[in-house]
Amino acid sequence: MATTATRRWWRRRDDGGDDDADDLVPMDTQEQEELVRSLEQKQAQQGRRWRRVFAGFLLVYAAFMVYSSFHHAWAPWELRYHAYFMEDMPAPMVIIADWIAALACLFAVKGLLQNSGPSKKWLWYSCYIGVLVAVFWTYYILRLPSIRWDVAWLPFGPLIAGAFSLYVDHVLLESMKDISTLRSYMYNFKAL
Repeated sequence: MATTATRRWWRRRDDGGDDDADDLVPMDTQEQEELVRSLEQKQAQQGRRWRRVFAGFLLVYAAFMVYSSFHHAWAPWELRYHAYFMEDMPAPMVIIADWIAALACLFAVKGLLQNSGPSKKWLWYSCYIGVLVAVFWTYYILRLPSIRWDVAWLPFGPLIAGAFSLYVDHVLLESMKDISTLRSYMYNFKAL
């Protein structure tokens, strides 16, 4: 890792020679600064893009959960994945569970789109709510006469959404730390 990062500070001579180690010339301070600044700009742009992409996926899932709850309110037990639980729980509980799952996704979206330190708390809130939803649906899935694997997404959807958002946030922060490490490797080159 250190040798890879160190080699970035060296550039090749343009004299048309071989690619020997002797052809490497250290970059001056201004070139190093430009390289680090361009990497920071690219990382910030790509970080915003990926946060928006994953937030978009989560918004679609949250919209689906809201649609599911409204559909269940208008025509109870008509949706197949809700109909399995017809005998075990009242209809309003299903609607509330869907709204809570949508809320977990919206917390994850808020955490992804806020690119600051306190935004991580929204991601953790999303995970906590996802755990509650997972416990709720798992309890009722286990009460069914036979376990229905086609409804496994009900308990694990919001939980996976929150955990995946935490992972995306972590990966983007790690790449920013790598660029800061590269900035700390800068040296002051003075030609003798």
